[in-house]
Amino acid sequence: MELIPVGDSAVLLRFEQKISPEINAQVQAADAAIRDAGWDGILETIPAFASLLVEYDPARLSYADLSGRLQTLNTLESSGKGDAFVYTIPVCYGGSFGEDLEDVAEHAGISVDEVIRRHSAVDYRIYMLGFLPGFPYLGGLDESIACPRLSSPRQRIAPGSVGIGGSQTGVYPIASPGGWRLIGTTPLKLYDPNREEPILYRAGDSIRFAPITQGEFETIARQVEEGTYVLEKEAVR
Repeated sequence: MELIPVGDSAVLLRFEQKISPEINAQVQAADAAIRDAGWDGILETIPAFASLLVEYDPARLSYADLSGRLQTLNTLESSGKGDAFVYTIPVCYGGSFGEDLEDVAEHAGISVDEVIRRHSAVDYRIYMLGFLPGFPYLGGLDESIACPRLSSPRQRIAPGSVGIGGSQTGVYPIASPGGWRLIGTTPLKLYDPNREEPILYRAGDSIRFAPITQGEFETIARQVEEGTYVLEKEAVR
């Protein structure tokens, strides 16, 4: 692990620079250990694929003091705040819910049903959140259904849209421009600023996509609006 000062109020913990579950687990463990330590002066921690940005108040915590603590940080003594969950996200695939699904199938040389099966057969690790509030950068997409981004991005993608961009898949939590191939839509609100927990998950968790019918989509959408939908999740460690 390498420590790199970033301006006068942040330090970057830089791990081995490759995208892997093992490296990302080290990032998450360091994040949890820092939060467990409860050091005065820490403002925020921002985990990424293979690094962790620690923002601090230099009036309360010096760089020398912070870097010394980080160098001796024992991530193995985390209290468990880093426990992760697998969240099941229902998705209605194809048609008006995923207008690029047939293009993805054609590019892969397989049927639409097989694209859906392969896309929903994986538990995707959330390596980091970014780009939009609650946008999960997911790892684990079956390379056989990887597909190039659109040559001309859409000006607006609806909230809940599930897409494939290159070798990644993800969900747009709010309306946004974007160039990923849209294959489905979830009725869940992945980001809601009025909710006690605005974002349903965090980096280090996993997402499992569950295919649903249009009728099930409409039922779940009503439950979400009424506040009666119970998100399915299970602990993974």
